[in-house]
Amino acid sequence: MTLEILTSDCLGGLRHGFFTRRGGASSGVFTGLNCGYGSSDQREIVQINRARVADAMGVPDTHLVGVHQIHSATAITVDGPLDETPRADALVTATPGLALSVLTADCQPVLFADPDAGVIGAAHAGWRGALDGVLLATVEAMETLGAQRANISAVIGPCISQRAYEVGPEFLEDFLAEDPDYARYFSNGAEDRMQFDLPGFGLNRLRAAGVGNAEWTRHCTYDDPARFYSYRRTTHSKEADYGRLIAAITL
Repeated sequence: MTLEILTSDCLGGLRHGFFTRRGGASSGVFTGLNCGYGSSDQREIVQINRARVADAMGVPDTHLVGVHQIHSATAITVDGPLDETPRADALVTATPGLALSVLTADCQPVLFADPDAGVIGAAHAGWRGALDGVLLATVEAMETLGAQRANISAVIGPCISQRAYEVGPEFLEDFLAEDPDYARYFSNGAEDRMQFDLPGFGLNRLRAAGVGNAEWTRHCTYDDPARFYSYRRTTHSKEADYGRLIAAITL
């Protein structure tokens, strides 16, 4: 099966993609394109999957770079292949030939580009990172390389949708403590539960950061098991583990 790669016209024609699970070498609960070394999948199989992604991005395996994601607001700048994997949740570059990547399984993968400045970025934005400012940190790191906010386009890829994202009252309180207006990203669920709009909140954060264009691909990871891995769906199904989707962009 060939790879399935979702793209967006607003990223200025740069090579990029939100890869679905289709076309990978993994089997069992990981069936498909599992790109996460943090899973219990066979490392050799994950390497094969990542090599397929690198080939699709037109770079050597060593130039498909990522970070050790920790749900932080930390963005780093890279200018070459990484000898070690830094702890962060976003990375930016102005160096051609590097494919910046992030892994997700319900969190938001966000790809950024200012094609005129030749600067790109990639961020992993779960609720914690989005609330703490990882998207703004990515924009600011791009600015240090010459990007201009008004020229940056940002695209949120497949992530969990509001209908599938049930949270408790303490979760809501964390957001209201930051800004009471964040209540608009929650709707009533069963009993004391709420439904949180993660991509809606991500778009809010991107627009507040001043990017020129921001959009969501409108794919829900929870609702489409044939195409996407989902941590929450795996938890509800009581499966032993789950795969990780990859998103990547290169100059």
